[in-house]
Amino acid sequence: MKKKIAKIAKSLKGELVTFLREIIAIPSPSGKEEAVVKRIKEEMKKIGFKQIRVDPLGNVMGTIGSGKRIIAVDGHCDTVGVGNPDSWEFDPFKGKYQDGIIYGRGASDQKGGLAAAIYAGKVLKEIGIPGDITFLVVASVLEEDYEGFCWYYILEEDKIKPEVLLLTEPSNLGIMIGQRGRMEIKVETTGISCHGSAPERGENAIYKIAPVIRDIEKLNEVLPARGILGKGTVTVTDVRSSAPSLCAVADSAAIHLDRRLGEKETMETSVAEIAALESVKDANAKILVPEYNIKSYTGLVYPIKSYYPMWVMERDHPLVQAAEKAYNNQFSENANVGTWQFSTNGVVTKGVFNIPTIGFGPGKEEFAHTANDQVPEQDLVKAVEFYTALVLEYGRNAKTPE
Repeated sequence: MKKKIAKIAKSLKGELVTFLREIIAIPSPSGKEEAVVKRIKEEMKKIGFKQIRVDPLGNVMGTIGSGKRIIAVDGHCDTVGVGNPDSWEFDPFKGKYQDGIIYGRGASDQKGGLAAAIYAGKVLKEIGIPGDITFLVVASVLEEDYEGFCWYYILEEDKIKPEVLLLTEPSNLGIMIGQRGRMEIKVETTGISCHGSAPERGENAIYKIAPVIRDIEKLNEVLPARGILGKGTVTVTDVRSSAPSLCAVADSAAIHLDRRLGEKETMETSVAEIAALESVKDANAKILVPEYNIKSYTGLVYPIKSYYPMWVMERDHPLVQAAEKAYNNQFSENANVGTWQFSTNGVVTKGVFNIPTIGFGPGKEEFAHTANDQVPEQDLVKAVEFYTALVLEYGRNAKTPE
């Protein structure tokens, strides 16, 4: 079977590369994915996916097979912006193809993995899929700024709950079984404004926030490392204040914290750590986790709190075991198993809803969000092979316990 999978996948390389170049050429920053969703929907229809639909949030999805057990594959179709155009040596929206490598915004993060997942559906159509399995491919939206947000909607509103889920983020063809979480925290202080010529008459909110900033730096140094995800971190990423004018003492000040979460670290434990700082107590500072009302390109507004939990899978879980076996059998070598440094939609699928989740994608993590965004065509073909082999291996020989 592995030779058949490899032969079909390799025969599709030209179509796959062409499709990826076409969707790279369609700019799709978060919240503006409509055009690329339309193109992806067309490709799914051409390949033979069924039950193709765009949900009210704007995610497009399609299925191969009609079994009760859903194996879902997720790839987000939004990208970050290009930044400074002068930093690019090529047009980020041309899908440059040279020496077996596809370049452009989203090549690695994450249109390459998404294109490979869609073409794995074509291989499965030709080979045949286990009768009790449905292969669901989701091109999700709004991931770059609010990872996991799309899956809140799919699970809670679309009422689609897969048995297991595969993320196609770049992993250099390694099997990813977890990631640190992240969250945003705001700390605010208040003061009493007065004329800047007589600051002793007021209470400067900036002076009250300054010791908090120093204590945040110290807190980061003592956060513990746990398990394979390593050490959590916290850092100040923004400082703001307000006053009636630049000639007046500030009556409010606020800092924004980026908190990366290791194992056993949650929103509650992280907020409690900040609240326990003496400087926070002395300033009677207010602590809050921001909530955003996100608007998709469809016009739908949906709220989300800026908390993205960590998640990790056990090595002996049936999904992880099936993934390793599928890789080892397909490529006659042992898979590299690890964790991502960045955050993914797994924060919701596994972190919140405990749906078994792993990752595997073409391209290297270090090219994501850079002006050298790229993915090798051979990685794309290998990803198609792996996605196909995993569906067959898990579908026929494994099942996640209820």
